[in-house]
Amino acid sequence: MSAPAPRRAPHRVPTEGLPVEVTVYEVGPRDGLQAETDVIPTAVKSELCARLYAAGTRALEITSFVPPAWIPQLADAREVAASLRPPEGARAVALVPNRRGLDDALAAGVREMAVVVSATESFARANLNTDRAGTIARAVAVLGDARFVGVPARGYVSMAFGDPWEGDVDIAAVVEAAVALHSAGCRTIALGDTIGVATAGHIDRVVEAVADAGIPRSALALHLHDTYGQALANVLAGLQAGVSEFDASVGGLGRCPYAPGATGNLATEDLVWMLEGLGIRTGLDIEALARTSAWLAGVRGRPHASRVAHALTTTSEEHPA
Repeated sequence: MSAPAPRRAPHRVPTEGLPVEVTVYEVGPRDGLQAETDVIPTAVKSELCARLYAAGTRALEITSFVPPAWIPQLADAREVAASLRPPEGARAVALVPNRRGLDDALAAGVREMAVVVSATESFARANLNTDRAGTIARAVAVLGDARFVGVPARGYVSMAFGDPWEGDVDIAAVVEAAVALHSAGCRTIALGDTIGVATAGHIDRVVEAVADAGIPRSALALHLHDTYGQALANVLAGLQAGVSEFDASVGGLGRCPYAPGATGNLATEDLVWMLEGLGIRTGLDIEALARTSAWLAGVRGRPHASRVAHALTTTSEEHPA
């Protein structure tokens, strides 16, 4: 007897009190690839973005306009951005560290950008080349420049739930950073579990604190890593706390070099499977996402980290009865 075919879609059980629709903000081409050790050819990056758009992605972070010496994996940011033709209504967002990065992004045709700040001193100094206050001041300055030229912006608060050097993070510091970004014009603030140490109760506490500071829950997103296997539980906690935008990376691309054993970003396919099972619309074609992960894994010669993509692309011959 041959093995049964894998289930192609989750059993849908709508849950009261949760959003009926969420935004899945895809970070694979930027946050995913920048953390991998291999440098992907420009043509492959462009095709990855095209495949993600074809799978229904409408919020895509395509690259980062930082000095190539900082992130050699994204040295071709200008070429990637210029090669894309996003579908009508789809977003193509680029991370920019300063005015030079913003100018380069605009010259390449990018019309939406993101900035990053740190909730901790240690991460700011190790990863952003300044102190915590400096990351906020620099981001606010870039946001002012973006507003002047009519470019919408997204903001990240990194290390919002834990820091590999400092351990626990002061929630007041997270709130301060989030408020600064919101006041400077960010339409979305993504709270980052950069090393994947958050748990559900912690998610709820931080979201509540940020919302109590006057930032609408509709303006919040969660950027989750799955180092300890808690990312999907943390998504559910976020949904229950009123968050309706979640970052994810196709195939679970990416990792955090500061957390030994970190498995990278939450896999887009795993997130979509859970959301669809809860009766929440995402607009994404989960099988197309799984095929994209399998394609990229083949190009790179290494496996992806998505359990759902693996299940959907595994043939019956690989699991004989």
